[in-house]
Amino acid sequence: MNTVYKAPLRAAEAEFSEKKSRFIALITPVSNEQEALDFLRKTRKAHPEATHCVYAYRMKTNGICRHSDDGEPAGTAGMPLLDVFLKQEIYDFCCAAVRYFGGIKLGGGGLVRAYARCGAIALEAAGIATIREVALCSAVIPYSYYDQVRRLLAAGGANVTSEDFGIDVTLRFSVYPEEAEALRESVAEISSGAVTVLVEGYIMGAHV
Repeated sequence: MNTVYKAPLRAAEAEFSEKKSRFIALITPVSNEQEALDFLRKTRKAHPEATHCVYAYRMKTNGICRHSDDGEPAGTAGMPLLDVFLKQEIYDFCCAAVRYFGGIKLGGGGLVRAYARCGAIALEAAGIATIREVALCSAVIPYSYYDQVRRLLAAGGANVTSEDFGIDVTLRFSVYPEEAEALRESVAEISSGAVTVLVEGYIMGAHV
């Protein structure tokens, strides 16, 4: 299995109107089917008077891929929505397309275009992240070396996730595994061995 793949960067929402029908596209990153179902439940609760809540979701780890027309003519809604993500090879997402019917029918072709547009604007609003294995690291840094180490981490492409300012500064950050050793050596060099970068583990995640 290819361990590098694409997923939405963040949750997002976008909307447009087509012949008086209001379409609201909502998307969120998910890691399992239950998260997708919870997102759809919240979406329906937030839009109780919507005519349709079409959806599509897809997971990388277990290959789950589902979609629903939610009362629209078969093949005109869920599949066009999903197809946007299939074509760009996006995983770990749930996208809902909420429609408030405006009284004018769009026809089969119009529905296909509208729901495909929902997928496109949702993905554009969310952005795309590259998901791959990253090393989770930490370092305890004396204040005298903090600025130097911080600049080195930024130059080395590290993504700092937390900073705890106590007697020393404890930094936690992620970095690509192949870059971790070089970064460890560089930090030790500029701090004369006072700072050690520890690799605490590895996960699949977005390193941005």
